[in-house]
Amino acid sequence: MGNRKTDTSASDRRVRFLQAKYNLFALLTVGLTAGLFFGGCAAKSEAEAEGEFARTTIDVGIVVSDVEKAAEFYKNALGFTEVPGFDVSAEMGGGSGLTADHPFHIRVFVLGDEPTATKIKLMEFPDAPGKKVDNRFIHSSFGYSYLTIWVSDTTASVERAKKAGAVVVKKPYHLGGNNYLTLVKDPDGNIIEFVGPRKD
Repeated sequence: MGNRKTDTSASDRRVRFLQAKYNLFALLTVGLTAGLFFGGCAAKSEAEAEGEFARTTIDVGIVVSDVEKAAEFYKNALGFTEVPGFDVSAEMGGGSGLTADHPFHIRVFVLGDEPTATKIKLMEFPDAPGKKVDNRFIHSSFGYSYLTIWVSDTTASVERAKKAGAVVVKKPYHLGGNNYLTLVKDPDGNIIEFVGPRKD
């Protein structure tokens, strides 16, 4: 009877030892896994923060036939805000391949206050006028064909554009739900599309 008691208590100690060992192993495994996961997330966040692109929006440069007329359109018809522009020297224009050694001034317009807001850069070259492209439809010429502006109220955006003299190509096209697509054209005939809901 005494031996059985001793065997049982030794067996209990062994079970408790194995449970403690298992618990320690499980705790270490969970800790290591969590460390790897959160360390990986932190590394991913740093990699994303220092990704390939410094900004995830792009600026668009548009050569126009009349920069004053275009500026009024982008401000009054589309709702952009003008911010300070900048000059490009003949040396920089030629040295970079932007122009055939022509200096020019760029007027800059933004859609918002944040540093990464979309920017439109307008410029004209009265001493070296470009050729007008066929922009009747987006497939009429190769190259960039239109701008898309996502709005919260297409009705208000189209009305503002019309009041400023914009040409509305067709009536709003229903995309589904309460989303519509409406095309307008700038003074040089470039296509801008408003996409968003109507609030009639």
